[in-house]
Amino acid sequence: MSEILLDAVDLTKHYGSVEALRGASFQARAGEVTSLIGDNGAGKSTLVKCLSGAEQPTSGRILLDGTEVQLDSPVTARRVGIETVYQDLAVAPELDPAANLFLGREIPRKGLLGKLGMLDKPEMRKQAVQEFQRLGVTLQSTDVPIGSLSGGQRQSVAVARSVVWASKVVFMDEPTAALGVVQRERVLDVIKKVRDKGIAVVLISHNMPEVLSVSDRIEVLRLGKRVARFAATDTKLEDLVAAMTGALVQEEAA
Repeated sequence: MSEILLDAVDLTKHYGSVEALRGASFQARAGEVTSLIGDNGAGKSTLVKCLSGAEQPTSGRILLDGTEVQLDSPVTARRVGIETVYQDLAVAPELDPAANLFLGREIPRKGLLGKLGMLDKPEMRKQAVQEFQRLGVTLQSTDVPIGSLSGGQRQSVAVARSVVWASKVVFMDEPTAALGVVQRERVLDVIKKVRDKGIAVVLISHNMPEVLSVSDRIEVLRLGKRVARFAATDTKLEDLVAAMTGALVQEEAA
């Protein structure tokens, strides 16, 4: 069994009188895809925000490699090896793929020119091409603005950017939303390659067939708590729907 890289224990999150999380727990393991599913309002987005540093839980514990951590910002999360691919991609459409890959982590030129703020664009492009090849990302060109690429190619670049910098965990929020069949399969192939490199991949999706096809494990949230956990190979679509709707509960509320 793979080691647990990320372990959230009994997280709560209050927004005034609203309880978005009510003792939610979650685990992600190295070299596995763990899908986080639940109906709208189940608390998925809030949980991911807490685990990626965008929000801080009201109470509970977050452990990374067995050590408790305080993820007080996305920058802190990135420093410890946690990256996130958001549904809206968050790419810069006017920049080329290499510039997007190194966005916020640009390589300066050596010597005085670097101190003056000049960037080493050839080196960034060289490294970007190597990373795209490593992940099996196929682009029609690396020299054009990313806004001119297809939706699947833009999403693949967004995934690659997080994967290149992640050393432990990658959260992917609806990475195949609004993509066609061929584009979706390409992104799913990239996700599998990321998993095979030993990174813990957390997939948030409403597409149940897709969840079953790519996941190793599935965790279900309902009303701010984890209510069920499944091994994907032993699970049917009906089991997931039952857990999401409350017809099946494996873990009782505290």
